[in-house]
Amino acid sequence: MATCHGIHLLPGWENSRGASLEHHIAQALDYEITLASGALHPTALASAAATTKPAFVTVPATTLPNGVAVPSFQVGRYLCAEGVDGIATVSADAAPWVKINYAEAAKACAAAGGKLITELQWLAIAHDIAGQDINWTGGKVGAGAVFQGLHLGNVDEAQPGEFISDDANERRWHQLSNGERVFDFAGNAYSWVFDDVQGDELGLIAKPFAEDSPSITTAPFPSMKNGMGWRPRAGSDGSGNALVRGGFWNDGDYAGVFRLNYDWPDHRYDVVGFRCTK
Repeated sequence: MATCHGIHLLPGWENSRGASLEHHIAQALDYEITLASGALHPTALASAAATTKPAFVTVPATTLPNGVAVPSFQVGRYLCAEGVDGIATVSADAAPWVKINYAEAAKACAAAGGKLITELQWLAIAHDIAGQDINWTGGKVGAGAVFQGLHLGNVDEAQPGEFISDDANERRWHQLSNGERVFDFAGNAYSWVFDDVQGDELGLIAKPFAEDSPSITTAPFPSMKNGMGWRPRAGSDGSGNALVRGGFWNDGDYAGVFRLNYDWPDHRYDVVGFRCTK
């Protein structure tokens, strides 16, 4: 039985076959499970329901493999949704705000008191995610793949944060080293990203990707391997374009927390949304 605070198992239900479905739902939504007695189930996630979680999570200060230090910051737990009067909001029960171009996304974040996520901030999160056992399908860092979110074509549009795929391989959340969880950092919908690595003052790509660019060297495995998603090679030149990251619901193995591509900044796509920081 689902409640606004998690999932409550009826007497005797915790040992039934049906309870496994409850566990899957709870894990997908980051809910807690309680027994009929009121105690937490031994395998429960000690957390409140996703709908009661703060909209923003704290990302710990991170040093990337190339030595660049990224200070701590806050990021939206979910992709931004369009709220009242066109103000960006962060909510589990609202679909991502897509069909919005790069400049509009940056403006929406500013209007909500934040900023569009930057390339170094994205890399800090992805690097942190890749270092946690819980984010790997094999249960250990390097075992299997980093979960790639909604990417197998089981839906045909970007989904709200509370949506649960029937396929356990499409788990949507990743856990940071401080225990916080972010949703759709891979799959569901791409995010526009302000390029503070090879970008200009507007955050648009201004030069080719260098051999040592953290944009293409931070991932611990090659492009398209171990859930990394696709990324361009050194020398690729997307000047004038804007970065997009993460992948979308039908991206297959191209999706991933290190997925990197670029598109025309003035275009609006039904597969590209955005995420704000503060």
